[in-house]
Amino acid sequence: MTSSRTNSEHAGAADVHESVSAAWELLLPAAAAPARGRGRALQSALREAVRSGRLVPGTRLPSSRALAADLGVSRGLITEAYEQLTAESYLRSGRGAGTWVSGSVRAAADGARDLAPRGPGTLVDFRPGTPDLSLFPRSAWAATHRSVINRLPHSALGYPDPRGLPELRVALAALLTRRRGVVADPERLLVCSGVAQATTLLGFVLHGRGQRTVGVEDPGSPEHAALFASAGLDTERLPLDDEGLEIASLEASGVRAVVTTQAHQFPTGIAYSAARRSRLLDWARENDAVIMEDDYDGDFRYDRAPVGALQGLDPEHVAYTGSVSKSLAPGLRLGWLLAPASMTDELVDRKRTMDLGNPSLDQAVLADFVVRGDYDRQLRRCQRAYRERRDAMTTALSTYFPGTAVSGIAAGLHIIARLPERYGPEAEFLARAEGAGIALRPLSDCGTVAPADRSIALVLGYAHLAPAEIGRGLRLLAKAQDGF
Repeated sequence: MTSSRTNSEHAGAADVHESVSAAWELLLPAAAAPARGRGRALQSALREAVRSGRLVPGTRLPSSRALAADLGVSRGLITEAYEQLTAESYLRSGRGAGTWVSGSVRAAADGARDLAPRGPGTLVDFRPGTPDLSLFPRSAWAATHRSVINRLPHSALGYPDPRGLPELRVALAALLTRRRGVVADPERLLVCSGVAQATTLLGFVLHGRGQRTVGVEDPGSPEHAALFASAGLDTERLPLDDEGLEIASLEASGVRAVVTTQAHQFPTGIAYSAARRSRLLDWARENDAVIMEDDYDGDFRYDRAPVGALQGLDPEHVAYTGSVSKSLAPGLRLGWLLAPASMTDELVDRKRTMDLGNPSLDQAVLADFVVRGDYDRQLRRCQRAYRERRDAMTTALSTYFPGTAVSGIAAGLHIIARLPERYGPEAEFLARAEGAGIALRPLSDCGTVAPADRSIALVLGYAHLAPAEIGRGLRLLAKAQDGF
């Protein structure tokens, strides 16, 4: 019995000695830190040792006196470190039982996946929807940020009005009235996380009013269906003709809400005719319906002044949405929803429960950016660049894919290119493009049925590509098709 107890005591002493050695090695660099920060350094080093697994759960740590002597620091620093990490559950201790590494802490994963929509292995990406992020006005934005944060009152950093900061709503109302011809009351304007959140908010309110289906353009943005589905709504695809939504199909559908991109339809590129706009508004009035106007790129028209917003003709039946995603950057997640008066309170209540409002500082910076004229300057800069790139796209198409027809008005960030039948069928064309590292979006992805013949219709984005890259991409695409 005595021999067994003696062996156990020797084993226990060896374990403690081993933990002393491990702790000494892990904490020695922290013990050499400047005196003022030594305590925090010791805590941080010990915490990281537990997180990383270098000190495994169940390891008994040396006494505070022994470890302090070994490291050459005061016992108080070690005691404080043990107490702090015990409070954080990294360690556990009991009266007379020593201090142990807790089993409740797990090591954090080494990395995190990036689910941003990017195409790995893509040489040239012609998919639409992305602006040129290199045009983001970093210097002007940074200067505005410094100015705002220096003068922003403390109270502005509290929970904001869920509609948005008053100064931003006033600035946006003035901007939208001047540039897009809307009837803009700041009291009815909500700042949102882009058009995506505006769409979802509207969907929740429509669902709460008993509606279950929303009409969407066909072809149209694939994102609308998913956003409305998140609010419990189905979507019904409604066909287009050369003037816009077919009113007969809209009336026959029985829906009382519809989404339009009337200033520059996505993806066909048409602008609704004046007659079609008028008939669409008549439908809304006769059926007490609501039109969601997605003005995703209404500022970018290159051959004439852009078509005015539909909302300006009937603000009580049109919910107007827009954002800075194409003019500044989608990563800012700043947009707006200008709602009919009858829906505003419900939208505000839903916005409040959804996220309590957008970040105050970002809103204040955008407000200043608009008021000082920097936003107008940014729009002019983008218009010049995107007009040049659209010209580069049409020129390169005529060079590398002769006979291609480009449709739609001279506006926005994409074109529709209908290639001659000799390049088809579509599935084979797309497979060859993918093999060459060229990312494309066919028109058929936007809701239309794939063509039965060998013709190919592509939705080609150009805003994010330099003119030289546009030419290079189309040359590689033509080479992959054995056409150049």
